[in-house]
Amino acid sequence: MLNGLWLGFFVVAALAAFGRWLIGGDPTVFAALVEALFAMAKLSVEVMVLMFGTLTLWLGFLRIAEASGLVAAVARGLGPLFARLLPGVPAGHPSLGLITLSFAANTLGLDNAATPIGLKAMRELQTLNPEPQSATDAQILFLVLNASAPTILPVTIFMYRAQQGAADPTSVFLPILLATCVSTIVGLLLVGAVQRLKLWDRVVLAYLVPAVLLLAGFMALLGTLTAAALSALSSLLGNLVLFGLILVFLLVGALRRVKVYEAFIEGAKEGFDIAKSLLPYLVAMLVAIGVLRASGALDALLAALRWLFSHTGWDTRFVDALPTAIVKPFSGSAARALLIETIQSQGVDSFAARLAAVIQGSTETTFYVLAVYFGAVGIQRVRHAVACSLAAEMAGVAAAIGICYWFFG
Repeated sequence: MLNGLWLGFFVVAALAAFGRWLIGGDPTVFAALVEALFAMAKLSVEVMVLMFGTLTLWLGFLRIAEASGLVAAVARGLGPLFARLLPGVPAGHPSLGLITLSFAANTLGLDNAATPIGLKAMRELQTLNPEPQSATDAQILFLVLNASAPTILPVTIFMYRAQQGAADPTSVFLPILLATCVSTIVGLLLVGAVQRLKLWDRVVLAYLVPAVLLLAGFMALLGTLTAAALSALSSLLGNLVLFGLILVFLLVGALRRVKVYEAFIEGAKEGFDIAKSLLPYLVAMLVAIGVLRASGALDALLAALRWLFSHTGWDTRFVDALPTAIVKPFSGSAARALLIETIQSQGVDSFAARLAAVIQGSTETTFYVLAVYFGAVGIQRVRHAVACSLAAEMAGVAAAIGICYWFFG
């Protein structure tokens, strides 16, 4: 899928360029294509310089959180909820612990830990599968929730904005948190409706009702604030939560007698290795997006969408962020490249760039996640997994657009 998407960017760019040359009489388009190739390759390295430092720093602190047992504690706290939501899984089955641990790791932003744990959980669920080629209800619910799990700290989004010179990189913190909560709730309700889960179970309600009431109350409070106050609050909470969690990791680690410095170094080494491995993917996607923009194809698509929405009377500023939303279900790296390209072309603190950042932070690569998790256990019939996942993702995008107009108007 990714091969076809990447090749498609170049093919579309080539067709658009030849059209501008042969029909529009613009031979300079090919010089623009070559210039975009080198400019985006240079930008990739500039982004990676900050990524090396950010991932090294953050994964060092996250390793302390793992070693101190904080992630496992969150997993234990979520255990009773998942036991009710997965009635087909026997009590005490090893998959329940892995599922809660994976969800907790995603929530804390432990992507490097969440994926392998999630794959282990899917394999354990497969041992209960009477039809190995067809996804069970438990596997579908786990996948949808795992894909849409709210992330408390979208550190990589902050990093991209900081690298591009944002006045306040964390100003998108609250919009991302609210939008990703919407996608998670929609995903849970849709799967619950299809699978006829007893969401009114006392234990489930004990988790969901306070969470929904807290979210509703928080949004009601936010509704009393001006756009400037909302932006200031988002910045304050983003920085406060980020630094506060670091302090919690360090203090709990020290109390649990974790050698915090050694744990930090161990995690930091892993962060360096991960960052190093990301450079080829970032270069590949950024140059593809660069030639797509230079050829005029991306601008033509956005102009068509802008024309379509303008005839409905809608404000069209959100259109420039839609490429990130369109590509995100297929490829996280392509969406990341489009986010960076939007920041470059529109300005890091523009409405479109902020919206693209919120979309990137609040939605998931649906088809990639399905391919990896179900492919790992040989599942071919995914049943309602795609429909529920895409619906949750679309809800997240719609929420991101509405919330960004609310916050950044």
